[in-house]
Amino acid sequence: MKKIGSLLFAFTLVFSLAACNNKDDPGATSFELSETVSRPVTSNASSTEAGGEESHTSIGQEEPGSNVLVAYFSWADNAVLADDVDAISSPSVIPPGNVQQLAGWVQEETGGDLFSIQVTDPYPSDWDECLARANQERGDNARPELTREVERLDQYDTVFLGYPNWWYGVPMALLTFLEQNDLSGKQVYLFCSHGTGGLANSVELITQAAPGATISDNIFDCYEEDASSSQGEIQSWMAELGY
Repeated sequence: MKKIGSLLFAFTLVFSLAACNNKDDPGATSFELSETVSRPVTSNASSTEAGGEESHTSIGQEEPGSNVLVAYFSWADNAVLADDVDAISSPSVIPPGNVQQLAGWVQEETGGDLFSIQVTDPYPSDWDECLARANQERGDNARPELTREVERLDQYDTVFLGYPNWWYGVPMALLTFLEQNDLSGKQVYLFCSHGTGGLANSVELITQAAPGATISDNIFDCYEEDASSSQGEIQSWMAELGY
């Protein structure tokens, strides 16, 4: 009887130890697997794909840059909004502005990098006051100072350039941009929001400021009141260009 009791005790002890060891195995139960799945996944975690190879993304790893730049000047990005400005009376100065919205759609179709051309001295949000300053700058052939330049401009071979028609031409800040950022050898496509003046002499001004660029004569333009509903037209234009 003593031998039988000893054997039963030894068997019980071995079984208990095995159960304890199994409890520490992270893959032993569905509860442990659920805990593993529910842990937050960080951007630098590795994942195994169908082919069996692991894909790694490391913090600070440099991704290939786009070869398309979408640069634009928008009143909405260059104005200090007054307290009494509303979307009905001044829709083009309330973000997203006309050109800003067009640029966003161009960026969606190309996957390019957006660059907002911004002046260090913002324009008034009152249209008449903004128009007066724009006219003064045009008369002075001014070059308003910009807040920044494009970094690594050499990586881009295609530039989409957006602007509004100001005083039958372009905002003078656009000429500052073109003189600070040499687009020589690059393919340039223009898109413009305007009133009844259409493109006026804006294309000529841009061509003069960027003599080394190849500026396409396939230009997208729309009336300012139609800009917010022009996504389909932008997409059709981009399709014509091969995007």
